[in-house]
Amino acid sequence: MVSIEFFYQLEFKVVTILEAEPVGETDRLIKLMFDLGGEKRQIISGIKPWYQPKDLVGKQVVIVANLEPKEIKGVLSHGMLLAADTSSGPVLVTPEKPVPNGTRVV
Repeated sequence: MVSIEFFYQLEFKVVTILEAEPVGETDRLIKLMFDLGGEKRQIISGIKPWYQPKDLVGKQVVIVANLEPKEIKGVLSHGMLLAADTSSGPVLVTPEKPVPNGTRVV
């Protein structure tokens, strides 16, 4: 259990994926470049077994935007994608309809 004050510190935001490519020779990792409302960032995500990079470009997704950067396989990741954890693999969280990049999810 976390406090409501802690929860409100997390920044969930909508972004549009601009580029997606595999990370080296890994089986799971994809590097995603995205637009956070005038700021470009990248996230490394382990969704390659379920999503083809070319199918992600242009897609709006929800991320945790204020995580400390972390280096994964030599590449810096600035946030985390949100996905539902289903028995058939992750399903990305997306807005019901297009919204401006950087919109906070509340």
